[in-house]
Amino acid sequence: MLCVPKYRASLVDPYREHLRKRRTEDRAVGVKHLFEEIKALGYTGCLNLLHKYINQGRADADRSHISPRRLTRMLLTRPDDLTPEHQDLLARLTAAGPEMTALAASVGRFAAFLTPRPEIVDRLSLWIVQVRAADLPHLPRLHPRPGTRPRRRERRPRASYSNGPTEGVNTKTKRIARQMHGRAGFTLLRHRMLLG
Repeated sequence: MLCVPKYRASLVDPYREHLRKRRTEDRAVGVKHLFEEIKALGYTGCLNLLHKYINQGRADADRSHISPRRLTRMLLTRPDDLTPEHQDLLARLTAAGPEMTALAASVGRFAAFLTPRPEIVDRLSLWIVQVRAADLPHLPRLHPRPGTRPRRRERRPRASYSNGPTEGVNTKTKRIARQMHGRAGFTLLRHRMLLG
């Protein structure tokens, strides 16, 4: 069963049934129109609060909502780390349509590339070809623009070293030099670098 988020009480809560009924009758009814209706019934809150209430799915009684961010997090989590309820929910959501099924499968295959291995470059090239063939609109960056060539630089395996410490020293040197600009010579700059 899906864990429905627990919300604090809202000024809109007493009008929830009216909102649910109106939205069932006419899905295209505007929030401003609903606002005017419940205001006539005694609602004292603002329009933004009603917008938020409806966008969170609190006005719809029969269906529980899952945000795109939460679904993305579940897709990117290792299956072993998900609770059985979340695994079941993810299986139901990814089976909702062929695009979702293909997207979930592509994300799952991509997870294998996060462990560095020598054969990853070739497997990544094959993965990109498969995703492009699936024509998933959710992965637009893998679709090159007409007339451009894909960049091969991103496919090279990452080096096992980092130049972060060097860049940190460079930044520190530039900061100290800016602070001392026009006030002292190289000797004082050297002392501040060595002692700082």
